[in-house]
Amino acid sequence: MKRKNPVAFLLPVILCLVALLTGCVRYDVGVNFNTPQSGTIVQHIKIGEQLTSLSPSDAKKWLNSVEERSRKLKGNVKKLNPQEIIVTIPFHNGKELADKFNQFFHTAVPDVSAIPKEEIDLVKLDSRISLQQSNLFFVERNKLDLTIDLRALGILSNQEKIIVSPDSLIDLEFQLNTPWIANSVSERENLEPTVNVGNGLVWEIQPGQINHIQAVFWLPSPLGIGAGAIVLLMITGFLLKYRRFPGIA
Repeated sequence: MKRKNPVAFLLPVILCLVALLTGCVRYDVGVNFNTPQSGTIVQHIKIGEQLTSLSPSDAKKWLNSVEERSRKLKGNVKKLNPQEIIVTIPFHNGKELADKFNQFFHTAVPDVSAIPKEEIDLVKLDSRISLQQSNLFFVERNKLDLTIDLRALGILSNQEKIIVSPDSLIDLEFQLNTPWIANSVSERENLEPTVNVGNGLVWEIQPGQINHIQAVFWLPSPLGIGAGAIVLLMITGFLLKYRRFPGIA
């Protein structure tokens, strides 16, 4: 049996993203933290008339696939109209955020070892997120690390002819919202946010290359605050009863 070409396997996905980035589709992705134990991955997808007129069946199939994948992750889909949906996927900790984000946005590639070396970049269309959390008693330090590989969009070829230029692919953004102020990690290989207002950071993703994002933000620690409140309550009760601090004669 003839082996399928991995590049051809990913072509529909890549073309979908090409349409997405050339204005046929509006796709906003955000990670929202409410507390250390709750947050959401929110996607607002709106298909423009250009794409629905060009291929209405493919556009519908793509939206259906987004809905199906989100529901597998216990997400909620709100249909605003036949061309526009809002997908909300909840998470309850950093590990669950990484697991659900990576499952949703990861593109599986069949038998990578069989891909010729010169075609490796053509099938690398992937994103990976991780979250390192450190509990400092009353607060929790979080470091978000996101890598988005869009090299396939910059060198997609058909019969050895370049049909997509990175310069023509714009308006792809990633947004991070937290209860407290978040700060981007400034390093040579990291993207700098284009918007830094209040508790939100927005990065403009560059097609045709690997995008690396790092950010640090702090969240209140419910366990630490609860333990501190209990200790404070005990000391207050001791003072009211004995009129002195514990351990002082």
